[in-house]
Amino acid sequence: MLPSFPSTDDRPTAVVVAVQLPGTSDGELESSLSELERLARTLGFDPIARITQRRAKLAPGVVLGAGKLAELAVFTGGSGVVETYTKPGTKKDPLEPDDEEADDDDDDDGDLEVSPADQPAAKAKVVLVDHDLSPTQQHNLERATGVDVLDRTSVIVEIFHRHAKTREARLQVEVARLKYLAPRLRANAGGGDRVRGGIGGKGAGESSLELDRRRIRDRIAELRQELSQIETGSKTRRERRSELPTVALVGYTNAGKSSLMRAMTSSEVYVADKLFATLDTTVRRLSPASEPEILITDTVGFIKKLPHDLVASFRSTLEEAAQADLLLHVVDAADPALADHVAVTTEVLREIGADTVPTWLLLNKIDRVDEAGRAALADHYPGAMQLSAKSKDDVAMLREKLIAEFGGAIEEAELVVPWSAQRLVHQIHERTRVLAEQHDEDGTRLRVRAPSRILDDLRRQL
Repeated sequence: MLPSFPSTDDRPTAVVVAVQLPGTSDGELESSLSELERLARTLGFDPIARITQRRAKLAPGVVLGAGKLAELAVFTGGSGVVETYTKPGTKKDPLEPDDEEADDDDDDDGDLEVSPADQPAAKAKVVLVDHDLSPTQQHNLERATGVDVLDRTSVIVEIFHRHAKTREARLQVEVARLKYLAPRLRANAGGGDRVRGGIGGKGAGESSLELDRRRIRDRIAELRQELSQIETGSKTRRERRSELPTVALVGYTNAGKSSLMRAMTSSEVYVADKLFATLDTTVRRLSPASEPEILITDTVGFIKKLPHDLVASFRSTLEEAAQADLLLHVVDAADPALADHVAVTTEVLREIGADTVPTWLLLNKIDRVDEAGRAALADHYPGAMQLSAKSKDDVAMLREKLIAEFGGAIEEAELVVPWSAQRLVHQIHERTRVLAEQHDEDGTRLRVRAPSRILDDLRRQL
Protein backbone atom coordinates (compact mmCIF):
# COMPACT_ATOMS: atom_id res chain seq x y z
CA MET A 1 0.00 0.00 0.00
CA LEU A 2 0.99 3.67 0.02
CA PRO A 3 3.81 4.54 2.46
CA SER A 4 2.37 5.83 5.71
CA PHE A 5 4.20 8.18 8.05
CA PRO A 6 3.21 9.31 11.53
CA SER A 7 1.98 12.86 12.03
CA THR A 8 3.99 13.74 15.12
CA ASP A 9 6.32 16.51 16.18
CA ASP A 10 9.17 14.48 14.70
CA ARG A 11 7.99 15.07 11.15
CA PRO A 12 9.78 13.23 8.31
CA THR A 13 11.66 15.63 6.06
CA ALA A 14 10.82 15.89 2.37
CA VAL A 15 12.18 17.38 -0.84
CA VAL A 16 9.67 18.84 -3.32
CA VAL A 17 10.43 18.29 -7.01
CA ALA A 18 8.85 19.89 -10.08
CA VAL A 19 9.58 20.37 -13.76
CA GLN A 20 8.57 23.67 -15.33
CA LEU A 21 7.08 22.64 -18.65
CA PRO A 22 6.50 25.01 -21.60
CA GLY A 23 3.45 27.20 -20.99
CA THR A 24 3.90 27.19 -17.20
CA SER A 25 4.82 30.61 -15.83
CA ASP A 26 7.06 31.19 -12.83
CA GLY A 27 4.03 32.34 -10.84
CA GLU A 28 2.05 29.21 -11.67
CA LEU A 29 5.01 27.03 -10.73
CA GLU A 30 5.43 28.85 -7.41
CA SER A 31 1.71 28.51 -6.63
CA SER A 32 1.70 24.80 -7.43
CA LEU A 33 4.82 24.11 -5.35
CA SER A 34 3.46 26.07 -2.40
CA GLU A 35 0.24 24.08 -2.57
CA LEU A 36 2.16 20.78 -2.69
CA GLU A 37 4.12 21.87 0.39
CA ARG A 38 0.84 22.59 2.19
CA LEU A 39 -0.37 19.14 1.19
CA ALA A 40 2.88 17.69 2.54
CA ARG A 41 2.47 19.43 5.89
CA THR A 42 -1.13 18.23 6.10
CA LEU A 43 0.17 14.70 5.57
CA GLY A 44 2.80 15.11 8.30
CA PHE A 45 5.96 15.94 6.31
CA ASP A 46 8.38 18.81 6.75
CA PRO A 47 9.46 20.15 3.32
CA ILE A 48 13.09 21.27 3.57
CA ALA A 49 14.03 21.96 -0.07
CA ARG A 50 12.85 22.41 -3.64
CA ILE A 51 14.41 21.00 -6.77
CA THR A 52 13.05 22.54 -9.98
CA GLN A 53 14.07 22.39 -13.62
CA ARG A 54 12.89 23.75 -16.96
CA ARG A 55 12.38 21.02 -19.53
CA ALA A 56 10.44 20.52 -22.74
CA LYS A 57 8.90 17.38 -21.19
CA LEU A 58 9.42 15.01 -18.28
CA ALA A 59 12.37 12.69 -18.78
CA PRO A 60 10.79 9.36 -19.78
CA GLY A 61 12.50 7.26 -17.13
CA VAL A 62 13.38 9.53 -14.22
CA VAL A 63 11.49 12.85 -14.68
CA LEU A 64 14.63 14.97 -14.17
CA GLY A 65 17.82 15.25 -16.17
CA ALA A 66 21.03 13.58 -14.99
CA GLY A 67 22.41 16.74 -13.39
CA LYS A 68 19.29 17.55 -11.40
CA LEU A 69 18.86 13.90 -10.44
CA ALA A 70 22.34 13.93 -8.90
CA GLU A 71 21.49 17.19 -7.15
CA LEU A 72 18.35 15.62 -5.71
CA ALA A 73 20.38 12.67 -4.44
CA VAL A 74 22.45 15.07 -2.31
CA PHE A 75 19.35 15.71 -0.21
CA THR A 76 18.40 12.04 0.12
CA GLY A 77 21.75 10.27 0.30
CA GLY A 78 21.08 8.23 -2.82
CA SER A 79 23.39 7.42 -5.71
CA GLY A 80 21.73 9.79 -8.17
CA VAL A 81 21.76 7.22 -10.96
CA VAL A 82 19.56 4.31 -11.97
CA GLU A 83 21.50 1.16 -12.69
CA THR A 84 20.12 -0.68 -15.71
CA TYR A 85 19.94 -4.45 -15.92
CA THR A 86 22.65 -6.15 -18.00
CA LYS A 87 23.62 -9.73 -18.50
CA PRO A 88 25.99 -11.22 -15.91
CA GLY A 89 29.63 -10.51 -16.69
CA THR A 90 29.03 -7.20 -18.46
CA LYS A 91 29.45 -3.69 -17.06
CA LYS A 92 26.33 -1.91 -15.84
CA ASP A 93 25.59 1.57 -17.20
CA PRO A 94 23.41 4.09 -15.42
CA LEU A 95 20.12 5.00 -17.00
CA GLU A 96 20.62 8.26 -18.92
CA PRO A 97 18.12 10.62 -20.55
CA ASP A 98 17.99 10.78 -24.32
CA ASP A 99 20.92 12.58 -25.98
CA GLU A 100 18.86 15.50 -27.21
CA GLU A 101 17.83 16.51 -23.70
CA ALA A 102 20.98 15.38 -21.87
CA ASP A 103 22.87 18.47 -23.00
CA ASP A 104 20.11 20.74 -21.68
CA ASP A 105 20.01 19.04 -18.28
CA ASP A 106 23.38 20.39 -17.25
CA ASP A 107 22.68 23.90 -18.56
CA ASP A 108 22.40 26.21 -15.58
CA ASP A 109 20.41 28.70 -17.66
CA GLY A 110 17.55 26.22 -17.77
CA ASP A 111 17.47 25.62 -14.04
CA LEU A 112 15.53 27.49 -11.40
CA GLU A 113 16.59 28.29 -7.88
CA VAL A 114 17.53 25.43 -5.57
CA SER A 115 17.00 25.96 -1.86
CA PRO A 116 18.62 25.39 0.59
CA ALA A 117 22.37 25.07 -0.04
CA ASP A 118 23.94 22.09 -1.74
CA GLN A 119 24.90 20.39 1.52
CA PRO A 120 21.74 19.95 3.63
CA ALA A 121 21.94 19.67 7.41
CA ALA A 122 19.53 16.72 7.40
CA LYS A 123 18.72 14.11 4.79
CA ALA A 124 15.19 13.96 3.39
CA LYS A 125 13.16 10.82 4.05
CA VAL A 126 10.82 11.18 1.09
CA VAL A 127 10.63 12.88 -2.32
CA LEU A 128 7.37 14.57 -3.37
CA VAL A 129 6.92 15.14 -7.10
CA ASP A 130 4.44 17.75 -8.34
CA HIS A 131 3.39 15.58 -11.29
CA ASP A 132 1.63 12.29 -11.89
CA LEU A 133 4.30 9.62 -12.25
CA SER A 134 4.15 6.40 -14.18
CA PRO A 135 5.04 3.26 -12.17
CA THR A 136 8.39 3.11 -13.99
CA GLN A 137 9.26 6.74 -13.22
CA GLN A 138 8.36 6.29 -9.56
CA HIS A 139 10.42 3.08 -9.29
CA ASN A 140 13.47 4.61 -11.01
CA LEU A 141 13.37 7.71 -8.81
CA GLU A 142 13.26 5.51 -5.70
CA ARG A 143 16.31 3.61 -6.97
CA ALA A 144 18.19 6.84 -7.68
CA THR A 145 17.33 8.60 -4.41
CA GLY A 146 17.17 5.66 -2.02
CA VAL A 147 13.94 6.93 -0.40
CA ASP A 148 10.19 6.68 -0.96
CA VAL A 149 8.82 8.78 -3.82
CA LEU A 150 5.24 10.06 -3.82
CA ASP A 151 3.59 11.88 -6.70
CA ARG A 152 0.88 14.51 -6.30
CA THR A 153 -1.95 12.00 -6.71
CA SER A 154 -0.66 9.66 -4.00
CA VAL A 155 -0.27 12.57 -1.55
CA ILE A 156 -3.88 13.70 -2.11
CA VAL A 157 -5.24 10.15 -1.92
CA GLU A 158 -3.39 9.54 1.36
CA ILE A 159 -4.80 12.76 2.86
CA PHE A 160 -8.30 11.68 1.83
CA HIS A 161 -7.65 8.30 3.47
CA ARG A 162 -6.62 9.89 6.78
CA HIS A 163 -9.48 12.41 6.91
CA ALA A 164 -12.35 10.11 5.87
CA LYS A 165 -14.67 9.61 8.84
CA THR A 166 -17.89 8.00 7.60
CA ARG A 167 -18.26 4.53 6.14
CA GLU A 168 -19.15 5.95 2.73
CA ALA A 169 -16.10 8.23 2.60
CA ARG A 170 -13.78 5.41 3.65
CA LEU A 171 -15.12 3.13 0.93
CA GLN A 172 -14.81 5.86 -1.69
CA VAL A 173 -11.21 6.60 -0.76
CA GLU A 174 -10.30 2.91 -0.63
CA VAL A 175 -11.53 2.41 -4.20
CA ALA A 176 -9.31 5.29 -5.37
CA ARG A 177 -6.31 3.93 -3.40
CA LEU A 178 -6.63 0.47 -4.88
CA LYS A 179 -6.99 1.82 -8.42
CA TYR A 180 -3.81 3.83 -7.86
CA LEU A 181 -1.97 0.84 -6.40
CA ALA A 182 -2.87 -1.82 -8.99
CA PRO A 183 -0.54 -0.71 -11.83
CA ARG A 184 2.29 -0.10 -9.33
CA LEU A 185 2.48 -3.66 -8.04
CA ARG A 186 5.81 -5.27 -8.83
CA ALA A 187 6.89 -8.88 -8.77
CA ASN A 188 8.66 -9.75 -5.52
CA ALA A 189 12.26 -10.83 -5.29
CA GLY A 190 11.24 -14.47 -5.41
CA GLY A 191 10.32 -14.15 -9.06
CA GLY A 192 7.10 -14.95 -10.80
CA ASP A 193 6.32 -18.33 -9.19
CA ARG A 194 2.95 -19.46 -10.41
CA VAL A 195 0.14 -20.80 -8.29
CA ARG A 196 -1.17 -24.19 -9.42
CA GLY A 197 -4.12 -23.55 -11.61
CA GLY A 198 -7.20 -25.24 -12.94
CA ILE A 199 -9.19 -28.30 -11.92
CA GLY A 200 -6.84 -31.21 -11.42
CA GLY A 201 -3.88 -28.89 -11.07
CA LYS A 202 -3.18 -28.60 -14.79
CA GLY A 203 -2.11 -25.37 -16.44
CA ALA A 204 0.45 -22.76 -15.54
CA GLY A 205 -1.90 -20.88 -13.20
CA GLU A 206 -1.36 -17.29 -12.06
CA SER A 207 1.87 -15.65 -11.04
CA SER A 208 1.92 -14.00 -7.62
CA LEU A 209 1.75 -10.60 -9.33
CA GLU A 210 -1.29 -11.61 -11.39
CA LEU A 211 -2.92 -13.01 -8.28
CA ASP A 212 -2.38 -9.79 -6.35
CA ARG A 213 -3.87 -7.75 -9.17
CA ARG A 214 -6.89 -10.02 -9.40
CA ARG A 215 -7.43 -9.70 -5.65
CA ILE A 216 -7.39 -5.92 -6.01
CA ARG A 217 -9.96 -6.09 -8.83
CA ASP A 218 -12.17 -8.34 -6.71
CA ARG A 219 -11.84 -6.02 -3.72
CA ILE A 220 -12.76 -2.98 -5.82
CA ALA A 221 -15.85 -4.82 -7.04
CA GLU A 222 -16.84 -5.60 -3.42
CA LEU A 223 -16.34 -1.98 -2.36
CA ARG A 224 -18.41 -0.70 -5.25
CA GLN A 225 -21.20 -3.10 -4.33
CA GLU A 226 -21.20 -1.75 -0.76
CA LEU A 227 -21.13 1.81 -2.07
CA SER A 228 -24.12 1.18 -4.32
CA GLN A 229 -26.15 0.10 -1.28
CA ILE A 230 -25.10 3.21 0.66
CA GLU A 231 -25.82 5.44 -2.33
CA THR A 232 -29.34 4.01 -2.51
CA GLY A 233 -29.94 5.17 1.05
CA SER A 234 -28.42 8.58 0.30
CA LYS A 235 -30.66 8.97 -2.74
CA THR A 236 -33.71 8.14 -0.63
CA ARG A 237 -32.73 10.79 1.95
CA ARG A 238 -32.25 13.38 -0.81
CA GLU A 239 -35.72 12.59 -2.18
CA ARG A 240 -37.23 13.12 1.28
CA ARG A 241 -35.54 16.52 1.47
CA SER A 242 -36.49 17.50 -2.07
CA GLU A 243 -39.50 19.54 -0.91
CA LEU A 244 -37.20 21.94 0.96
CA PRO A 245 -34.86 24.36 -0.82
CA THR A 246 -31.24 23.21 -0.63
CA VAL A 247 -28.11 25.35 -0.76
CA ALA A 248 -24.73 23.63 -1.32
CA LEU A 249 -21.40 25.12 -0.29
CA VAL A 250 -18.75 24.37 -2.92
CA GLY A 251 -15.24 25.62 -3.52
CA TYR A 252 -11.53 25.07 -3.22
CA THR A 253 -10.23 23.20 -0.21
CA ASN A 254 -9.64 25.36 2.88
CA ALA A 255 -11.67 28.26 1.46
CA GLY A 256 -13.74 28.44 4.66
CA LYS A 257 -16.83 26.43 3.66
CA SER A 258 -17.12 24.60 6.97
CA SER A 259 -16.63 27.82 8.97
CA LEU A 260 -19.44 29.42 6.98
CA MET A 261 -21.56 26.30 7.47
CA ARG A 262 -21.09 26.50 11.25
CA ALA A 263 -21.94 30.21 11.31
CA MET A 264 -25.09 29.79 9.21
CA THR A 265 -26.49 26.71 10.95
CA SER A 266 -25.19 27.11 14.54
CA SER A 267 -23.95 23.52 14.35
CA GLU A 268 -20.72 21.94 15.54
CA VAL A 269 -19.35 21.19 12.09
CA TYR A 270 -15.67 20.19 12.14
CA VAL A 271 -13.44 23.14 11.24
CA ALA A 272 -9.65 23.05 10.82
CA ASP A 273 -7.07 25.18 9.03
CA LYS A 274 -5.80 22.37 6.82
CA LEU A 275 -6.49 20.95 3.40
CA PHE A 276 -9.40 18.52 2.97
CA ALA A 277 -10.54 18.77 6.59
CA THR A 278 -14.07 17.98 5.35
CA LEU A 279 -14.71 14.89 3.20
CA ASP A 280 -18.15 13.88 4.41
CA THR A 281 -21.29 15.63 3.22
CA THR A 282 -23.12 17.38 6.06
CA VAL A 283 -26.68 18.73 5.85
CA ARG A 284 -28.09 21.19 8.41
CA ARG A 285 -31.00 23.64 8.59
CA LEU A 286 -30.42 27.36 8.33
CA SER A 287 -30.48 28.85 11.82
CA PRO A 288 -32.40 30.68 13.19
CA ALA A 289 -35.16 28.78 11.45
CA SER A 290 -36.62 30.41 8.36
CA GLU A 291 -39.80 29.95 6.36
CA PRO A 292 -39.51 28.03 4.19
CA GLU A 293 -36.84 26.01 5.98
CA ILE A 294 -33.58 26.11 4.02
CA LEU A 295 -31.10 23.23 4.07
CA ILE A 296 -27.36 23.97 3.89
CA THR A 297 -25.02 21.27 2.56
CA ASP A 298 -21.25 21.25 3.10
CA THR A 299 -19.32 19.33 0.42
CA VAL A 300 -15.78 18.07 -0.14
CA GLY A 301 -13.32 20.73 -1.29
CA PHE A 302 -11.68 20.75 -4.69
CA ILE A 303 -8.03 21.17 -5.63
CA LYS A 304 -5.93 21.64 -8.74
CA LYS A 305 -5.14 18.34 -10.47
CA LEU A 306 -7.72 16.52 -8.33
CA PRO A 307 -7.22 12.83 -9.23
CA HIS A 308 -9.92 11.59 -11.59
CA ASP A 309 -10.31 8.40 -9.56
CA LEU A 310 -11.23 10.48 -6.53
CA VAL A 311 -13.72 12.53 -8.53
CA ALA A 312 -15.26 9.29 -9.80
CA SER A 313 -15.33 7.72 -6.33
CA PHE A 314 -16.92 10.80 -4.75
CA ARG A 315 -19.37 11.36 -7.60
CA SER A 316 -22.34 10.26 -5.48
CA THR A 317 -21.28 12.67 -2.73
CA LEU A 318 -20.80 15.50 -5.21
CA GLU A 319 -24.31 14.89 -6.55
CA GLU A 320 -25.48 16.90 -3.53
CA ALA A 321 -24.13 19.93 -5.38
CA ALA A 322 -25.60 18.93 -8.73
CA GLN A 323 -29.08 18.52 -7.22
CA ALA A 324 -29.05 21.66 -5.07
CA ASP A 325 -31.31 24.63 -5.78
CA LEU A 326 -28.46 27.08 -5.29
CA LEU A 327 -24.65 26.85 -5.05
CA LEU A 328 -22.58 29.12 -2.84
CA HIS A 329 -19.14 29.12 -4.47
CA VAL A 330 -16.84 29.99 -1.56
CA VAL A 331 -13.40 31.41 -2.39
CA ASP A 332 -10.53 32.50 -0.14
CA ALA A 333 -10.31 36.18 -1.10
CA ALA A 334 -6.87 36.52 0.52
CA ASP A 335 -5.26 33.71 -1.51
CA PRO A 336 -2.97 34.98 -4.32
CA ALA A 337 -4.14 32.08 -6.50
CA LEU A 338 -7.81 33.09 -6.17
CA ALA A 339 -8.41 33.16 -9.94
CA ASP A 340 -6.97 29.65 -10.36
CA HIS A 341 -9.15 28.38 -7.51
CA VAL A 342 -12.27 29.81 -9.14
CA ALA A 343 -11.32 28.17 -12.45
CA VAL A 344 -10.63 24.77 -10.86
CA THR A 345 -13.95 24.74 -8.98
CA THR A 346 -15.84 25.80 -12.10
CA GLU A 347 -14.22 22.98 -14.08
CA VAL A 348 -15.05 20.32 -11.46
CA LEU A 349 -18.65 21.56 -11.26
CA ARG A 350 -18.87 21.22 -15.03
CA GLU A 351 -17.45 17.71 -14.83
CA ILE A 352 -20.10 16.55 -12.34
CA GLY A 353 -22.94 18.28 -14.19
CA ALA A 354 -23.50 21.05 -11.63
CA ASP A 355 -22.52 23.96 -13.89
CA THR A 356 -26.19 24.69 -14.71
CA VAL A 357 -27.20 25.23 -11.06
CA PRO A 358 -27.64 28.93 -10.08
CA THR A 359 -24.45 30.03 -8.32
CA TRP A 360 -23.44 32.91 -6.03
CA LEU A 361 -19.74 33.71 -5.73
CA LEU A 362 -18.71 34.44 -2.13
CA LEU A 363 -15.32 36.07 -1.52
CA ASN A 364 -14.68 34.75 1.99
CA LYS A 365 -11.97 35.83 4.47
CA ILE A 366 -12.33 39.40 3.22
CA ASP A 367 -11.14 40.59 6.65
CA ARG A 368 -7.64 39.59 5.53
CA VAL A 369 -7.76 41.89 2.47
CA ASP A 370 -6.93 45.61 2.58
CA GLU A 371 -9.12 48.34 1.08
CA ALA A 372 -7.20 48.47 -2.20
CA GLY A 373 -7.50 44.72 -2.56
CA ARG A 374 -11.24 44.84 -1.89
CA ALA A 375 -11.70 47.48 -4.56
CA ALA A 376 -9.73 45.40 -7.05
CA LEU A 377 -11.85 42.33 -6.25
CA ALA A 378 -15.04 44.35 -6.69
CA ASP A 379 -13.87 45.43 -10.14
CA HIS A 380 -12.84 41.90 -11.18
CA TYR A 381 -15.84 40.09 -9.66
CA PRO A 382 -18.61 42.72 -9.73
CA GLY A 383 -21.41 40.33 -8.81
CA ALA A 384 -19.61 38.61 -5.93
CA MET A 385 -20.40 39.05 -2.22
CA GLN A 386 -17.47 40.07 -0.03
CA LEU A 387 -17.79 38.66 3.47
CA SER A 388 -16.11 36.92 6.38
CA ALA A 389 -17.51 33.81 8.05
CA LYS A 390 -16.25 35.31 11.34
CA SER A 391 -18.43 38.42 11.00
CA LYS A 392 -21.94 38.07 12.45
CA ASP A 393 -23.16 40.98 10.33
CA ASP A 394 -21.86 39.39 7.13
CA VAL A 395 -23.44 36.04 7.97
CA ALA A 396 -26.76 37.77 8.83
CA MET A 397 -26.65 39.59 5.49
CA LEU A 398 -26.12 36.30 3.64
CA ARG A 399 -28.92 34.67 5.61
CA GLU A 400 -31.36 37.43 4.64
CA LYS A 401 -30.39 37.12 0.98
CA LEU A 402 -31.03 33.37 1.09
CA ILE A 403 -34.42 33.84 2.73
CA ALA A 404 -35.30 36.48 0.15
CA GLU A 405 -34.23 34.11 -2.64
CA PHE A 406 -36.58 31.34 -1.54
CA GLY A 407 -39.24 33.23 0.40
CA GLY A 408 -39.48 36.49 -1.51
CA ALA A 409 -38.01 39.91 -0.88
CA ILE A 410 -37.72 40.97 2.75
CA GLU A 411 -40.25 43.70 3.54
CA GLU A 412 -41.40 45.72 6.52
CA ALA A 413 -45.15 45.95 7.11
CA GLU A 414 -47.75 46.76 9.76
CA LEU A 415 -50.27 44.07 10.63
CA VAL A 416 -53.38 44.76 12.69
CA VAL A 417 -54.79 41.72 14.45
CA PRO A 418 -58.35 42.27 15.76
CA TRP A 419 -59.21 41.10 19.25
CA SER A 420 -61.31 38.31 17.73
CA ALA A 421 -58.22 36.80 15.99
CA GLN A 422 -55.59 37.08 18.69
CA ARG A 423 -54.54 33.50 18.03
CA LEU A 424 -52.68 34.83 14.98
CA VAL A 425 -50.36 36.98 17.14
CA HIS A 426 -48.39 33.90 18.20
CA GLN A 427 -48.09 32.76 14.56
CA ILE A 428 -46.82 36.21 13.54
CA HIS A 429 -44.14 36.03 16.21
CA GLU A 430 -43.17 32.57 14.95
CA ARG A 431 -43.01 33.46 11.26
CA THR A 432 -41.69 37.03 11.25
CA ARG A 433 -39.31 39.34 13.02
CA VAL A 434 -41.43 41.62 15.19
CA LEU A 435 -39.97 45.13 15.37
CA ALA A 436 -42.70 46.77 17.48
CA GLU A 437 -45.98 45.76 19.12
CA GLN A 438 -48.82 47.94 20.46
CA HIS A 439 -52.35 47.31 21.76
CA ASP A 440 -55.34 49.64 21.19
CA GLU A 441 -59.13 49.46 20.84
CA ASP A 442 -58.86 47.78 17.42
CA GLY A 443 -56.56 44.99 18.56
CA THR A 444 -52.81 44.36 18.34
CA ARG A 445 -50.64 46.37 15.95
CA LEU A 446 -47.35 44.75 14.96
CA ARG A 447 -44.52 46.21 12.92
CA VAL A 448 -42.84 43.19 11.33
CA ARG A 449 -40.07 42.28 8.90
CA ALA A 450 -40.48 39.13 6.80
CA PRO A 451 -40.35 37.71 3.26
CA SER A 452 -43.14 38.91 1.00
CA ARG A 453 -44.63 35.43 0.64
CA ILE A 454 -45.12 35.09 4.40
CA LEU A 455 -46.64 38.57 4.65
CA ASP A 456 -49.06 37.78 1.83
CA ASP A 457 -50.14 34.58 3.61
CA LEU A 458 -50.68 36.41 6.93
CA ARG A 459 -52.71 39.15 5.23
CA ARG A 460 -54.98 36.50 3.69
CA GLN A 461 -55.60 35.03 7.13
CA LEU A 462 -56.39 38.48 8.54
